[in-house]
Amino acid sequence: MWHDVQRNLSTWLANFKTCGTYLWSKAANGYVNVGATFDSYEFAGNTISFKVDRTFSREYGDNKGFGLFLDLTADKTSGTPAIEMFTLKGGDFISNKLPGVGGLDGLSSGLVASTVAGSKLINWGYSGIAVFNPYRSFILREA
Repeated sequence: MWHDVQRNLSTWLANFKTCGTYLWSKAANGYVNVGATFDSYEFAGNTISFKVDRTFSREYGDNKGFGLFLDLTADKTSGTPAIEMFTLKGGDFISNKLPGVGGLDGLSSGLVASTVAGSKLINWGYSGIAVFNPYRSFILREA
C-alpha cells in the first residue's frame, strides 16, 4: 500500500504539474535531487497521513497491500474521542516478580520459581480499543 501511495501521488504531481519543488531540488553541492516521499495528503482542510506498518501483511501474508483508514476526529457534540483504550479495573498495569536461586536480592534463601541464579521482573496488563464511529473507519485490501 505504501508503494502504491508513493507511485500514485508521484504520477499525480507529474501529470498536473502542481509544484515543481516536490519533484526536484538543487542540493548545496550543485547536484539535483529527483523524487519525493509522500507522508500525507491534504484536501479541503483534511489531512490523510501515511504510516508504514506491516501488521496486516504479516498476518494475512499473501503479498497484498492493506490500508487502515481511521478518522480520529472527536465527536463535535460530546467531545468523545474517535478511538479509546479500555482495560479491566486494576488490570492496566500488573507487576510480578519471579525469584530465582538467591531470591530477589540474589543473596536470600527460600522458595524459588527458577533454577537460574537470577530473578525476573514482569510488567504486563490488559487493554483493548474501541472505535466509537466505525462508519468513518475502514480497512482497504488490494485485489
